Amino acid sequence: MAEAHQAVAFQFTVTPEGIDLQLSHQALTEIYLSGVRSWKKRIIRLKNSVITGVYPASPSSWLFVVIAILATMYTRSDPSMGLIAKIQEHLPVSQSMSSQCQALVSAVVFSTMLWLLLIFTMRLCLKQLLSYHRWMFEQHGKMSNTTKVWVALVRIFSGRKPLLYSYQASLPNLPLPAIKDTVKRYLESVRPLMDDEKYERMTQLAAEFESSLGNRLQWYLKLKALWAANYVSDWWEEYVYLRGRGPIMVNSNYYGMDFLHVTPTPIQAARAGNTIHGFFLYRRKLNKEELQPIRIPGTSIPLCSAQCERLFNTTRTPGEETDNVQHWQDSDHIAVYHRGRYFRLKVYQAGRLLCPREIEFQIQRILDDPSPPCKGEVHLGALTAGDRVPWANARTKYFSSGVNKRSLDCIEKAAFFVCLDDDEQGMMGDDPVASLDRYAKSLLHGKCYDRWFDKSFSVVYYKNGKTGVNGEHSWADAPVLAHLWETTLATDCFQLGYNTEGHCKGEVDTSLPRPQKLNWEIPPECEEQISQSMEVAQALADDVDFHVFVFRDFGKGKIKRCKVSPDAFIQMAIQLAYYRYRGTFCLTYEASMTRLFREGRTETVRSCTNESSAFVRALDGGEPADVCRRLFRAASEKHQNLYRLAMTGGGIDRHLFCLFIVSKYLGVDSPFLKEVLSEPWRLSTSQTAMQLQLFDLVNHPEYISCGGGLWTGQCSPPFFSLSVFVF
Repeated sequence: MAEAHQAVAFQFTVTPEGIDLQLSHQALTEIYLSGVRSWKKRIIRLKNSVITGVYPASPSSWLFVVIAILATMYTRSDPSMGLIAKIQEHLPVSQSMSSQCQALVSAVVFSTMLWLLLIFTMRLCLKQLLSYHRWMFEQHGKMSNTTKVWVALVRIFSGRKPLLYSYQASLPNLPLPAIKDTVKRYLESVRPLMDDEKYERMTQLAAEFESSLGNRLQWYLKLKALWAANYVSDWWEEYVYLRGRGPIMVNSNYYGMDFLHVTPTPIQAARAGNTIHGFFLYRRKLNKEELQPIRIPGTSIPLCSAQCERLFNTTRTPGEETDNVQHWQDSDHIAVYHRGRYFRLKVYQAGRLLCPREIEFQIQRILDDPSPPCKGEVHLGALTAGDRVPWANARTKYFSSGVNKRSLDCIEKAAFFVCLDDDEQGMMGDDPVASLDRYAKSLLHGKCYDRWFDKSFSVVYYKNGKTGVNGEHSWADAPVLAHLWETTLATDCFQLGYNTEGHCKGEVDTSLPRPQKLNWEIPPECEEQISQSMEVAQALADDVDFHVFVFRDFGKGKIKRCKVSPDAFIQMAIQLAYYRYRGTFCLTYEASMTRLFREGRTETVRSCTNESSAFVRALDGGEPADVCRRLFRAASEKHQNLYRLAMTGGGIDRHLFCLFIVSKYLGVDSPFLKEVLSEPWRLSTSQTAMQLQLFDLVNHPEYISCGGGLWTGQCSPPFFSLSVFVF
């Protein structure tokens, strides 16, 4: 019970002699230091808000403008063309203010107004510059003069040393495509999937929609596009993710893997110590906005960083009709699961972040803890893996008060979730291929109860030192978590390191309070609900056939030397493989980002095209090589053009999705939209590339990773989901 006493700042007892007051100096010290840390963060946030608010100018530029105006006034010039005098006339009359002082104050007020006008003008210019996307459609290696001038202007108006969120106010809004363009591109995308009769029918439905209901729905979307920063993202988060009532495990959550060939240490607690410390180093930079703004690799073009705000201290909470994403400003602890028990582990002591060796020491304490789980605690996490409505009802009925609420708050308000797994995973043994399959499958769903799938992300540490992450999808897309994961792996290996025995470096303060074991009071009715959720989750996990394939013959470098996009190359290979396996083509989903725009998330690239179908048929039919090459080039260029259109706001699926949402709000039915939105995606693909230049894979190829992936719930069975990690 030591933890309980340390958590109480004071105790008092009423006796016949009076009140006996006992103060815990350690608890009071912790409260004081926690308050100091909180105020420091508030001051940093305030400072960053000012710097970001005046970007692309700097706060110091205000002083420059004031001095410049005062200097011109000293030379008896009036740069304000009479405005300073007007301001002076309307200043509050003060007996203690001389005319010279009034003139000085008026000049400062005018200078401030001029400074703000300049900031607004610069920001507007930068926003217009970032709305230019023709550079993306130019031939690789050949830049037009217009684009060269544009690049120079972007650099001029971008200012110096931007913070993480400096570009947010200058990012353009996602453009709303015209109904005519969307319908045209849609019909083109489904042509290889339909025979003449079905295509003719769909063409008629599209024409009726375009000439009647479509214009009415588009009008409402135009209003939203004018009012909102992004006309898609809020509806996408709510209706695609948060309103889904099925399990998020497997259907929505995704995973990320460790190094393929390298395990920095075989000691489970040590690996946890370094990486957990690395996560909090990243969070510290995130809170201070010291991370560089995320840009398109190889360019100075910024991407939206809004999704980074909910990376830590975030949880998806269940509801009967819709879930909610809850985010807390700060959290000084993590939630840890081990052998059916949950622990609260504080990572700050006396206002400082624990060093890796101290975190390892605390993790080892959890691993060595012999205490048994509470009644019903072992499979508690299955509630987050099953259907959402039963979890929402159970949360309201059994976890809204008392000890259960306090324990649940410890998990949900944690910076992130940690699972200490007793299994060994990674590429190992006599069958490395099968071991990789098990590794990826374990990260995707585990035992269905040993992950907290509602947390923004969970980190899994295996007994042999391997690790991985499982991410919840509603709050952000995979590249945001991948950025954190890559940075943490690099920090673990190249910055923190281990001693010769495989332990974390540093000294240990053995007086650290032990991790707090969470207690639960779970009634039999709740245990029954946990069992039902467990059955649903287990059936879903058993239905997943998962394979990870390592391809070593060549990588993206060789593909680029052939002057072909690696993404287009892989997509054509996938189309060919599916056609040879199924004898037909299908609607194919590939995600593309739209983070060139404010609050952008994703758009769909429909990878199955007329051009790709022509290439596949020619190659499978034994056409001459030169014919196949020509068709392959045409198909690859078509795919790249579709990808660029999706990135620059010219996609079709998010537009159609929003039109459908508006139709539901208005209570009108559209046969065209209903048919479009009910078409099954039978092939889902995605591609992940390394975002950071932190790994020298030329000199150290052993630090290669298998990346990550997901099993998408947007497809209809029988379907295939493929994730490709390209080097």
